[in-house]
Amino acid sequence: MRTPEIYLEPKKRTLKIIELLEKQFPNAKTALNYTTPLELLVATMLSAQTTDVRVNIVTQTLFKKYRSAKDYADAPIEQLEEDIHSTGFYHNKARNLKACCQMLIEKFGGQVPKTMEELVELPGVARKTANIVLYHAFDVTAGIAVDTHVMRLSQRLGLTEQKDQNKIEQDLMAITPKEKWMPLTDVLVLHGREVCTAKKPRCDICVLNQICPSAFCF
Repeated sequence: MRTPEIYLEPKKRTLKIIELLEKQFPNAKTALNYTTPLELLVATMLSAQTTDVRVNIVTQTLFKKYRSAKDYADAPIEQLEEDIHSTGFYHNKARNLKACCQMLIEKFGGQVPKTMEELVELPGVARKTANIVLYHAFDVTAGIAVDTHVMRLSQRLGLTEQKDQNKIEQDLMAITPKEKWMPLTDVLVLHGREVCTAKKPRCDICVLNQICPSAFCF
């Protein structure tokens, strides 16, 4: 039998969801390894259509070879493609990475900017990547990073009916306190990887199964 929380209005139910997931994942944070804002930017760009585990394997070597925006900007595109090949879509990623770092040098003195407006100017950087970099590198909250896990779970939990990432982000921001915007991303990502998976969600062990409208419907 469902608990009364499933009937709460969206803002209160979202807070309950965050509360339960933060207890389940008390140390939730990005799984990408990095030590500088540039490293986080590069790692996040490489993470598209692949796993964070794979990215961390690649960047373990990559970050020793490329230490500045200039290193990436000056690198032959063929070399960059070889160095990031195993992350997939390496032609586009290498091209964006090189162009991004060229713009960092030309417009931002080689440094990663600290505003959403400036970050999304960079080639290959959309709001998802910008949100991750701003929050985890600079402690700046500008929005909610909507990746495939956040998209899937927010729909299953009945927090949005949208399918577009930007529209989902707007829906989630409207029902989530600002200080919880990125913590919501971090716990949903972990929950999506470990419990509410794409093909076979583990509703029987899910801490949200009493307040999730999709529980046991798969």
